[in-house]
Amino acid sequence: MPMDPLAAAVSRILSAQNGVISRRQVLAAGAAPHDIARRVRRREWSPLLPGVFVAHTGEPSWRQRAWAGVLYYWPAALADESAMQAVEGSAWSDPRGDRAPVVIAVHSARNVRARSGYRLRWVSGFETQVQSHVSPPRIRFEDAVLHVAARASDDWSAIETLASACGSRRTTPGRLGEAMARHARLPRRRWLAAVIDDLAEGTCSVLEHGFLTRVERPHGLPRPRRQPAGRLGDRRIYRDAGYEELALFVELDGRLFHESASVRDADLDRDLEAAGDGRLTVRLGWGQVFDRPCHTAARLTTLFQGRGWSGQPRRCGPACVL
Repeated sequence: MPMDPLAAAVSRILSAQNGVISRRQVLAAGAAPHDIARRVRRREWSPLLPGVFVAHTGEPSWRQRAWAGVLYYWPAALADESAMQAVEGSAWSDPRGDRAPVVIAVHSARNVRARSGYRLRWVSGFETQVQSHVSPPRIRFEDAVLHVAARASDDWSAIETLASACGSRRTTPGRLGEAMARHARLPRRRWLAAVIDDLAEGTCSVLEHGFLTRVERPHGLPRPRRQPAGRLGDRRIYRDAGYEELALFVELDGRLFHESASVRDADLDRDLEAAGDGRLTVRLGWGQVFDRPCHTAARLTTLFQGRGWSGQPRRCGPACVL
C-alpha cells in the first residue's frame, strides 16, 4: 500500500536530515500539532531541543545533535570545529570528544542564547560564508579552519590545524589564503598568513614546519625539494625533504609511536631502497627539531658538506653552536 503524501513528505525530510526534523518543517509539510504529539506519545519521536525531534528514543548521534542545533537556531549553520567534523568525519574530531559543544553560526544581528551542549558564533557576512546546500548546512571549510587555528591554545596547535587540513586534501594553502581575505580582523592574522605561505612551500605537518623555521631557514641550510614523489614497487610514495644533488633525504617522523608494524615496515623499505641506490636517508624527530635545532643544523651541515654542498651555514643567534 503506497505511503500517504504527508507521511512521504515527512519521511523524505527525516532521511535528508539524519532522522531529525523540526516542528516548523512538519507543519509546513501539512501536518497538524496533534500529529507531532501523537508520534511523541507513541515514542516514535523524541525531543532533542524545543521544537526539534529525532525519529527514535535512543542516544542521538553527533550528526543528529548537529542537525538539531542547526534547525533550532535556523537560519543557522555548523561552524568552526563542528563544521570541520561534518566534512572530515572520523578523520577529524574535537579532542574533547562527545563532551565538546556543537558550534553553531548565526547572523551577527541576531539576539539568541546558547543552550546546553551548544556554542554560538555570531558571523558577519553570514550569507557569504555559509554553504546552505550541504548536509548539514555549515560555513565553508576554509573559514572554519582559519577560525579554529586562530583560537588555538598555542602556535603548534594552530599549525597542526592548518597542516592537517591541507594534508587531508580537503583544502589547499591557496584556498586558505583566499579565505583569509574575508577575515580582516582574524586574531594572529599576519602570523597565520605566514604559516599558510610555508604550507604552500610543501610543509605538511607541524614537525615539517618546525624543521623549516627552526633548523633550515635560520641556519641558512640548503633548501630541499619538499614532498618529492617516487615509487616503491607499484606504490607511489612521498618523501618529506629531498636533496637530489646530494643524494640525500630527510624524513620528519612526528609520530610518538608507529601506528602499526606494517607502517614501520614501509618506512624501513623506503630507507632500504634509497640506500640501494646510493642515497642516504636521515630521520629526525621532535627532539632534533624543537629541543636541539642548532645541534641538528650543525650535524646536517657536516653531512651536507661531506656530500658536496659548497655553501656555508650561519648562526641563528649568539648562543648558536654553529
